[in-house]
Amino acid sequence: MAEGAEETEGPAGLRSFAVELRRMNAEFNRIAHEFAHASGLHPTDVQALVTIMDAPLRTPGRPMTPGRLREELNVTSGAVTACLDRLERLGHITRTRDPADRRVVHLRYEPSAMTMGRAYFRPLAESTEAARAGFTEEELRLVLRFLRAMNEELSALRTRDSGR
Repeated sequence: MAEGAEETEGPAGLRSFAVELRRMNAEFNRIAHEFAHASGLHPTDVQALVTIMDAPLRTPGRPMTPGRLREELNVTSGAVTACLDRLERLGHITRTRDPADRRVVHLRYEPSAMTMGRAYFRPLAESTEAARAGFTEEELRLVLRFLRAMNEELSALRTRDSGR
């Protein structure tokens, strides 16, 4: 991008979005790493916990499995197994066999992990509420629509890139 191009794009130009999205991603990563350290977890464990916790909202009716988790985290099967072993040993997740197909394992987030996360992330939730308070419901719906579209694009990009 040419120097000064941001000004010609305006305040809502692509470069402004890129800067703010990178900044937000860096802040979330910092918070997640601090949580991992404070909780005695590996950063991948935190990613796995969040992915397992969010699965029912992201894909209703489609249980999280080790295979899906491996795809979501983009790690090896061995890394997923080690991560799940650690999380299960700590009581943060459970693995249960699908009654219809005993070969399939479902992953469930345990209340102990939710309690631990809520205590640590309360300031983040409060900050999110403070930021939301400055917007109308209509504006928030628009922001949420953008975030969903962005996540869909990133997911599609990851899927395309994994096929290379």
